[in-house]
Amino acid sequence: MTTVLPAPAGAPAVGWASGPLGLVQAADREVSRQSALRYRAVAAFALSRPSSVDRPQGARGAMAADRWAARPELLRSVSEWATQELVVALSLTSNAAEALLVRSLTLVHRLPATLDALESGAVHGGHVTALLDHVAPVADDTVRAALERDLLAWAVRRGTVCTPAQLRDKARREVLKRKARSAAEDLARAITRRGLSCRPDSCDGMAVVSALLTTPEAAALMAALGAYADALPDDGRTRGQKMADALMDLVLRPGEHGLSPVQIVLTVVAPVGALLGGDQPCEIDGQVVPAEVVRALLAALTGARITPAEEAAAGDPAEDAVPEDSAPAGTDTAEGTAAGERPAPVETGDPAADGTAAGKPASAEGAAADATAEDTTAPGTGETVSLVKGEDPLRGLSDAAIAQHIAELEVEAAWWAEIERRVATGELYADLDPALDDEPGPPPGWSPPCGDLDPDPGEPRPDTPPAPQTAPDGWWARADDAVTAAGSALLAAQDAVGHARRLVATAERADASDEGAWVDSPAGRVTAAADAITALARATDATRAELGDLLTRTAGGGLADRPRIAVTHALTGALLTLTDLPGLRRATRAGTGLHAPGETDSYRPGAALDRHVRARDRRCRFPGCRRPVPRKGELDHGTPWPLGATAAGNLTGFCTGHHRGKHQAPGWRHDLQPDGTLTVTTPSGLTATTQPPPW
Repeated sequence: MTTVLPAPAGAPAVGWASGPLGLVQAADREVSRQSALRYRAVAAFALSRPSSVDRPQGARGAMAADRWAARPELLRSVSEWATQELVVALSLTSNAAEALLVRSLTLVHRLPATLDALESGAVHGGHVTALLDHVAPVADDTVRAALERDLLAWAVRRGTVCTPAQLRDKARREVLKRKARSAAEDLARAITRRGLSCRPDSCDGMAVVSALLTTPEAAALMAALGAYADALPDDGRTRGQKMADALMDLVLRPGEHGLSPVQIVLTVVAPVGALLGGDQPCEIDGQVVPAEVVRALLAALTGARITPAEEAAAGDPAEDAVPEDSAPAGTDTAEGTAAGERPAPVETGDPAADGTAAGKPASAEGAAADATAEDTTAPGTGETVSLVKGEDPLRGLSDAAIAQHIAELEVEAAWWAEIERRVATGELYADLDPALDDEPGPPPGWSPPCGDLDPDPGEPRPDTPPAPQTAPDGWWARADDAVTAAGSALLAAQDAVGHARRLVATAERADASDEGAWVDSPAGRVTAAADAITALARATDATRAELGDLLTRTAGGGLADRPRIAVTHALTGALLTLTDLPGLRRATRAGTGLHAPGETDSYRPGAALDRHVRARDRRCRFPGCRRPVPRKGELDHGTPWPLGATAAGNLTGFCTGHHRGKHQAPGWRHDLQPDGTLTVTTPSGLTATTQPPPW
């Protein structure tokens, strides 16, 4: 077998491999293309099965109201029987068929560029899932399209490897940058879902216990269990088995396990702006978290007051801010560094840190609550909306909930219109059993009177044929009452839809007012700052004092290690050097500026150089790998020592497996540049490049 499939147009980001691996690449891209065609076909099938053929809500035999309300919004216009048709056609479960419908409709209507990239073979199903999870839920069409465009461009960069995990992490960061305030509100709601669950494992007699926790809680739990496992003697158990046994001992046999207390270390990365009340994304052990989580964690660990976002927004007036082009009083700048300064890894040593972020992150109150009475016109409705002081009729509702409410009201209005039509035409009673009717219907040949039903008594009446036999009062009265009731209900439903639209217009107006007020606040100005110096200049005196107090409190210990300040390149985000508060003072007094640590005259790097390289790389530098660099060892010399120096430009961080592969895998080549750029060439001729991740 020499060929499998013709290669789709466009080469992979790392090029075509030689031999059988090239055929694997071609087949993989063809799988992606066929998957895209499948999604488009499923969406077209859904379009051919409209919900208008289903019995309307409220009718006898219709889908239960709670089930209908629980259906995904994208399926509201699709017949409920389309799912069953997919079950038969594809041998799927009902849940899987419904998930396929939602996935297909989401890609076609909300992520069209992702579907195009899948069809071209540029991305595969794993990438699609990452974008569906993090980009598709963004409500704003413009923001969602920009996110999709930027993430796809990042994922298909030439000469790089982008795994679904890397794309997912990048998507989290980008969504948090653009929607930081709503992300904090989402986190506050998600915290209420914290808990434990248990499910059977695929192997009989085993079970899986899952815990949904905040990022600090989960990181602290895993670090503590790992420390307990490392403290146990080597008795043949794996580290994972030891962690499981330690968990069982700590929970089921408290006071009897004989385990000594352990110290855990969490690495926290927080931009200066986040510590000044802004919304810049932060990290805890490599996981992206909102700034509010880190502020709460550091406040609990150090006792220092960290300004929450809403307090910063309501803090000192704008005139207290220092102009952008001037540095704040007392701020020292490093000579020769066009870099922002961001607090780098802050390592915590408190085993109680896992519970500090469990409270709900506070969210800034909207300025609409203080708006004075004002009239505006709801978009597209021509109706006047009154904004009354203190009124917030949609407080607590998300955009999706408001849209769902309007959709339900519109469906109700359409249902009442259909009822009115069926009553007026007699269709409503066509299915009734005459034996159950206690009153006769109109006799054959009877029809309702025509013409003017209320003529002027003084006006001469034209000759008319004898009036037909009058229908019994009961039947006509019942039909007339039904029409009247249906008409009244229709008017009420239409009025409710109009009212909901007015509420949406009010909420949009309030949200715009709130956003404008926040942008002009100290926290908003800090968030928009391009670098740390500008953020410091825009912050109030009080928040700058709080940041200084945090650094002072932790400079002498208190944590597992004192905070380090990462001096980074203002344009690329590349790490230039690490320092701390005493180091800044020494460099200022000496007038020498800040520099990366120099060479070490031995095989193992010194403490400062070791810390610098680990902070620069943060994760294994092998293409596609996201494992953390172990805290001890695994810094590799690009050019073997002693031919190569023990210096930052000749050291790379690897995980244990890829460190072994560099030295043992035949036919591989690793080329390291002085700036940390690593190029890996495989035996089949593929090349992939990685660079130290930007800060």
